[in-house]
Amino acid sequence: MVPDCTMIDWDDVRYFLAVARGGAVRVAAERLGVNHSTVLRRIAQLEERLGVRMFEKLPSGYRLTAAGEEVLEFADQMEASSHQMETRVLGRDQSVRGLLRVTLAPTLATHLLMPDFADFARLHPDIEMEILSSGELANLTNREADVAIRVVYDRETLALNLHGLKGPELFGGFYMSRDRLAAWRAGAPDPVRWIVIGIHGIPDWASEGEALTTGVPFRITDDEAQIVAVRQGLGMTVLPCFVGDADPLLVRVPDTDLHRYGTVWLLTQGETRKTKRVRLFTEFVSRRLAAYAPLLAGLSLSRD
Repeated sequence: MVPDCTMIDWDDVRYFLAVARGGAVRVAAERLGVNHSTVLRRIAQLEERLGVRMFEKLPSGYRLTAAGEEVLEFADQMEASSHQMETRVLGRDQSVRGLLRVTLAPTLATHLLMPDFADFARLHPDIEMEILSSGELANLTNREADVAIRVVYDRETLALNLHGLKGPELFGGFYMSRDRLAAWRAGAPDPVRWIVIGIHGIPDWASEGEALTTGVPFRITDDEAQIVAVRQGLGMTVLPCFVGDADPLLVRVPDTDLHRYGTVWLLTQGETRKTKRVRLFTEFVSRRLAAYAPLLAGLSLSRD
């Protein structure tokens, strides 16, 4: 049997190799940093593509079948070829120059990290930086960007082919303008509206009675319009703490709690992460994010 490599996903082969070398699904899962069911699913996927059964499940663990032994020989060759290709290609791309594309949400770019990107650009003037900040984040797997800075609520949702540097936790809270809060406390009759983006509506955690409003929602289309609307005193909205706490015109709504958005991750993919400009950038931004941890967690707000 000679496998048709054009139909095989290299990620599936990595799972096969981990089980074949570890002799157990549990061992493979620990080495790959995933759960037990993910390993079983990827093995079943590879077996279906090849049309063979590669393992026998015994009390002592997983043993390769005859077909599995043959697959192992080709899998070892695929792994060796992959490593050789990465070594050769990366050896040509270790200069601190060239294009570096970074994808992230607009709010992170405009309200937090742009000064840091500028500092990095000044340190490395031969690196051409392209900041892709939009509602549609570029896809690393399709090589649309080199680095992604994303807020991830559950690490298990990250694609297995992505490599990440874990950053700080990000929290959000309820905000309104200082003038609107003063009027509200004074009993102003004007309704307090929720200011929401597009058709997203009010987050579940924000509509459970913690901060009640009396007016119909006011909908806008983007983050910047959301901030301008809340400054205008239309009502309250939900903002990341690093945005709301840094704005002198805004204040947190009293007697409301912060809520976790997720964890900031610096993500790269495949051999791209080993290029020198990508390594320098991710290490640089990781240090800056660590310094921002109190701000991101909503702990840097001064208390009167």
